[in-house]
Amino acid sequence: MKRALVILAAAALLAPSSQAQVASGGTPVALVTSETQNELLAVSLPGGRILKRLRMATDPENVETSDRTAVVVSTRGAAVTLVDVRRLRVAKVLRGFGSPHIPLIGADGRFAYVTDDARGQLVVIDLVRRRVTGRVFVGFGAHHMAEDGPGNQLWIALGERARSIAVVDVSNPGHPHLSGHVDPRGGAHDLAFSPGGARVWVTYDDRSEVGVFSASTGKLLRLLPAGSAPQHILFGPAAAGGHAYVTSGNDGTLRIFSARTGRLLHAVRTSYGSFNLATYGSFVATSSLYRGTLLEFDEDGHLRMTRHVAPAARDLAFAELP
Repeated sequence: MKRALVILAAAALLAPSSQAQVASGGTPVALVTSETQNELLAVSLPGGRILKRLRMATDPENVETSDRTAVVVSTRGAAVTLVDVRRLRVAKVLRGFGSPHIPLIGADGRFAYVTDDARGQLVVIDLVRRRVTGRVFVGFGAHHMAEDGPGNQLWIALGERARSIAVVDVSNPGHPHLSGHVDPRGGAHDLAFSPGGARVWVTYDDRSEVGVFSASTGKLLRLLPAGSAPQHILFGPAAAGGHAYVTSGNDGTLRIFSARTGRLLHAVRTSYGSFNLATYGSFVATSSLYRGTLLEFDEDGHLRMTRHVAPAARDLAFAELP
């Protein structure tokens, strides 16, 4: 389970999906991992039609996108698949991993990072050369991670119920190095940097709360009430209001907070098992691992679309087709 961080063309980020096609000439799609079918699905938005099915290595769990590449991690298959987003075809399958889990595309767009929890590594992938170019040990159990906006540091939870968070310097994106650790004050699960990068919101596997930490000192600043654990978290673009979206798949809820004040703005129902989420423009979507549904909401939690797309829709990310 993982949150999906989306990187789109600037025009698409600032416009809702209904306007993105006009603004940038592209059509927004959701790329959804169908875990039990070993497929990546391209689903049209907001129509919900499956445009294409791409075969993946065994057990595709998590996906991350840029405007050109999707990075799909297959945990049991010990592989990472690079997908050409514009042509919707597999570009390359990378192997030689232990237990890869979470992908993240860096701020510069050239390098992707994948956590390999069995080996305790952060793996660097050059998306231009389409190959692994580096590995750095950050701690066994390396799992969910988040990058600050400027691309200076990553925070990596060392486990799905992590008692330590590794801080990694990625200011030289092709050559990251471990710079320290943060005590999450509990069993940390997912995490995300707030707009501007001054705060890190951390969800837990052992409590119904979200911790807000200082990104510079690692100090816990406050706790916010949330749904039952584990929760996943993602921030919408600041231009779309800077909301924080927190899912609780076991509750089937999506909570929308003010990123600035931490005030709960809305709480809406989702499908049972909707852990992972993604944002684009002023919209947010979740996928249900247990029921295989894809739901799309506007920034205030109004439901725009619900579609059953797979037996198990593990993760999702957004991209644009030309």
